[in-house]
Amino acid sequence: MTGRRRIGNRGSGTGGTGRRRLAVVGTGVLCLSGLAGGLLAAPAFAESAAAAAAHRTPLVPGTACTITAKACVDLDSNRAWLFKDGKVIRGPVKIASGGEGDETPTGHSLRVYRKAADHASQEFPLDNGQPAPMPWSVFFQDGGIAFHGGDLDDETAGCVRLGAADAKAWFDYLQVGDQVQVVRAEEELKARSGERGHDADYDKDDGDDEDSE
Repeated sequence: MTGRRRIGNRGSGTGGTGRRRLAVVGTGVLCLSGLAGGLLAAPAFAESAAAAAAHRTPLVPGTACTITAKACVDLDSNRAWLFKDGKVIRGPVKIASGGEGDETPTGHSLRVYRKAADHASQEFPLDNGQPAPMPWSVFFQDGGIAFHGGDLDDETAGCVRLGAADAKAWFDYLQVGDQVQVVRAEEELKARSGERGHDADYDKDDGDDEDSE
């Protein structure tokens, strides 16, 4: 136990735009009990087709995501970016991500499938029992994984939490169908170890975490 609160990390409620694609098992949501396990992970010895394609695609300079993405998350540095036409238009910005046992799932070809400006989580209620607010939710992974606004000091149960202004910017910019990449920079650069050029542009310690327009 870390004693740290995990508030409003995933939600299943109704409303918003796009198609709901949550995978329900019994009365719960798939991601509530172990996305970090083997459910979504490919075997360590086999690279997925999406990962292989991504590793053949140029990176956006200064990031570990490719030019095909609209949003990028690096879990190693807990930072995120927005891209347009292969260029950074916002970021890097600080995020909060999943803690031990509730790790934020990675993926190279995730897609926005629903947006809900006033979403609230039924699965992770507040201490008073009320649904936890998840403002400006942008869902991009089965199991209710989303970008949303909230406290950056606490770990999440899998979502990518942004500061208030950044959460609204993500909500306003991203549209249903847009590609999201959630990666670990060190793993990405190792997978590209035979490549140079764009890879050398990435530095986890670069920048001051200020927004850029």
